[in-house]
Amino acid sequence: MTDSLGAGPEFSTGSGSDPERESPQNAPGYPQEGDGPAEPMEERVSRETSASSPTDVPRETSAAATPPTPMTAAQLAERAAAFDDDLTPLARAAQATVMVRAGIPQEQLARPAETRVFVVANQKGGVGKTTSTVNLAAALTQLGQRVLVIDLDPQGNASTALNIEHRQGTPSSYELLVDGAAIADLARPCPDAAGLWVVPATIDLAGAEIELVSVVAREQRLKKALDAHPRIGSAATAGEDRFDYVFIDCPPSLGLLTLNALVAGAEMLIPIQAEYYALEGLGQLLATVDMVRAHLNPQLAVSTIVLTMYDARTRLAAGVAHEVREHFGDQVLKTAIPRSVRVSEAPSYGQTVMTYDPGSPGALSYLEAAREIVTRGSLS
Repeated sequence: MTDSLGAGPEFSTGSGSDPERESPQNAPGYPQEGDGPAEPMEERVSRETSASSPTDVPRETSAAATPPTPMTAAQLAERAAAFDDDLTPLARAAQATVMVRAGIPQEQLARPAETRVFVVANQKGGVGKTTSTVNLAAALTQLGQRVLVIDLDPQGNASTALNIEHRQGTPSSYELLVDGAAIADLARPCPDAAGLWVVPATIDLAGAEIELVSVVAREQRLKKALDAHPRIGSAATAGEDRFDYVFIDCPPSLGLLTLNALVAGAEMLIPIQAEYYALEGLGQLLATVDMVRAHLNPQLAVSTIVLTMYDARTRLAAGVAHEVREHFGDQVLKTAIPRSVRVSEAPSYGQTVMTYDPGSPGALSYLEAAREIVTRGSLS
């Protein structure tokens, strides 16, 4: 047994054996036995740390460092605009949410030389007239514009979405049309959007058409009120405090209320739902516009058409969009407003989608549509 064990490899750990390979204790520079007195561990760690550090920064100096100067709202908006083209959709949505919550306009676009008055009308109900009115108005304030919304729908849905009181008896567009009250006495600031003012509508407005039947120049009542407002006009007449945009939200009919709006406005914005039924009544609406242009308001023009409730998954929506663009050409905005649950939810909280969920696809689409409206006006 002894001979068999002796014939094998030697496993002795005595002085004649080789040192273990890759042992950190045997690496060059590591203090070995017989090299002199061992250096205390604390001093060695301190010396190595000091040698590897390029500079010594005292704690007192680091703690007393000057904090960065906070950026102003204008600087934040400028920086956001500079990097806007490089943002991913998710980053763009996050940026919109943060800036709206902070009350910072996302851009500062050039203001028009004079107030642009838009009539938002379509006699077909449920195509997004009120939704487009309130969201475009709120989006324009995010682009540095000052906006006035006049609610001419007795249902008062625009007033609801903009969080404006419109109980029966509240001073409203009824007093404006029937009693000749001044807009300046009726307009109320929107609590959720700086630079946005609203003339609310109450249920009293439902009887206004009957009461105006015997009034002379009954279709001119709203135009006279707008002409008399000191903040509506050109830069020379109304000054820097002027409204840049006026949106008149019409009821889903072609009665006297809508006629007042068509006579008062210079531009017409028509929301068209991306469905077949929405096209059927469009011919009647355009015939009414031609009649108003011929007899009452030669300046009226259909300047903007916006496709709403667009569902890119269906061929029907694509077909309707193609037909509308082919017929109206450049009047149709490039941005189509998609179907969005957030857009529908927002009014139940007394908000527009621009403040309810600024990063949602609906909010970003309305912001892009508003940007188109502003840039088109500046080019014309």
